[in-house]
Amino acid sequence: MRLPMLVWMVALLCAGAPTHAGDAASTPRSGSAIYVVYHFDAGLEQAKRGLRNIRNHLNADPDARIVVVGLAEGIDFMLKGAKTDGGYPFQIMVEELQADGVRFKICNNTLVARHVDPKQVLDDVEIVDSGVAELARLQIREGYAYIKP
Repeated sequence: MRLPMLVWMVALLCAGAPTHAGDAASTPRSGSAIYVVYHFDAGLEQAKRGLRNIRNHLNADPDARIVVVGLAEGIDFMLKGAKTDGGYPFQIMVEELQADGVRFKICNNTLVARHVDPKQVLDDVEIVDSGVAELARLQIREGYAYIKP
């Protein structure tokens, strides 16, 4: 079932799906900024690796516009008190990346399914209705490249 969805998404992109926020008549973004969405869904190891990837990405391209979308086990690092296996707080890494313009979004469906109180979500992390819907929206409607660390 995944392959047909991927084929469908590629077909839409190749057929001229809008690559800019706004209506279908808009033109692709001008300028040099790259827009990227990072998809987190696999727990704290993925988060540690992925946040390091994002730091490296920004070091190489400080103008990159990056959004992180977490769902399933990929929300764990965006919860208060989460730490790496070495005891370092994920909150510090998230706040440093937020200071560099990275936006973090967390799936409300996951919060509800896992009975996680939204008050446990780190400050300035946006709660979206559906993580997968947000991933699709960013890619198709806003032209974000997709990366899954």
